[in-house]
Amino acid sequence: MAILNPYLIFNGDCEAAFIFYAEVFNKEIPQMMRFGEMSNDAEPKLSEKDANKIMHVTLPLANNTTLMGSDSNAVEGEVKFGNNILISINTESEAEADKLFNGLSKDGIIKMPIQKTFWNAYFGILTDKFGINWMVNFDFE
Repeated sequence: MAILNPYLIFNGDCEAAFIFYAEVFNKEIPQMMRFGEMSNDAEPKLSEKDANKIMHVTLPLANNTTLMGSDSNAVEGEVKFGNNILISINTESEAEADKLFNGLSKDGIIKMPIQKTFWNAYFGILTDKFGINWMVNFDFE
């Protein structure tokens, strides 16, 4: 069975975002590499500012799902954030849903408060302080 792992691209906020996500999910970041760690032979050469940006980071969550990310750089160009993608999290309890929803929405925008729905779920939608859209869900049955 294929496993889907979201990969997020940022404009320089990747490290801060993943430190925030690690705190919210109470997980450890096992890997965070910077562009400056690449071989000096890499072309085109990156600026010192870009060298300190995140080239790749992983944050294992649960059930073989890993959140991954990186920063864009001057060579790749700036990322344009949109509302066409949301990361959906399915939790094991209402309490876990509340914890994640409240953590992720800190300094963000709540688009739909987490609540019981007519489709027998506890569900909410938010945009976090880094512009990433999330759906948090707990199915009652």
